[in-house]
Amino acid sequence: MAGASEGLGAAWSEALARRGLNVLAVARRPEPLEQTARRLTDKYGVEVRALTADLAEPEFVDRLVAAGSGLEIGTVVYNAAFSFTGPLLDHSLKDAQRLVDVNVRGPLAVIHALVPAMVERRRGTLVLMSSLTGNQGGPGLAAYSASKAFITSLAESLHAELRPAGVDVLACVAGAVRTPGYVATVGHDAPGTLDPEQVVEAALAGLGRAALVTPGGTNKLAAFVMRRLLPRAAATAIMGRSVKGFDAP
Repeated sequence: MAGASEGLGAAWSEALARRGLNVLAVARRPEPLEQTARRLTDKYGVEVRALTADLAEPEFVDRLVAAGSGLEIGTVVYNAAFSFTGPLLDHSLKDAQRLVDVNVRGPLAVIHALVPAMVERRRGTLVLMSSLTGNQGGPGLAAYSASKAFITSLAESLHAELRPAGVDVLACVAGAVRTPGYVATVGHDAPGTLDPEQVVEAALAGLGRAALVTPGGTNKLAAFVMRRLLPRAAATAIMGRSVKGFDAP
């Protein structure tokens, strides 16, 4: 469980623990991560291993594999993400590279480290958290939107590649989720905003059914309208207006 300390990550960890699964929880901040691990162990009686790691660092995968030693990792959830708002060129290249490291390189590294064992066992589940912002351009969220487009396409491709090997792959293409990170970045509830637990349960219900799941009726309708009915330029402008402090031209 990558990105497990709060919000969606904590909701994913709890949902898996509630189903009796041991959890290897990975996040950058040690205090909320340890608190989540202790709470889940006390509440559900499962083993929760907490690994404090910065997923932007190249060596985190080696530490992840070592922390999971002795466990059969049958479900991998990559929820970790980094984002910033505003015009891309107002931010440093260092910020953009960190976004790519966490949102693009990170899931690829985790997949290469953990999924081959699933293929060998011919069973397993991979969930990649994506976003409606990846369905079209997102002024004010340019790099983040592009990274989520990558995740959605990656999941669709792997769903087809790995299904014959017994590995189920799903992208949860979420809309606005009421997490601390979302509140800090956007600052208000968008239409269709869901609680983390609602998003996780929708994703779990979609396993084995499709490559992509969009939780929430409002978000499903928005995705259909933005992708199928509106010109892409209009959809991009609407996405830009949804970002706090940024009005697309």
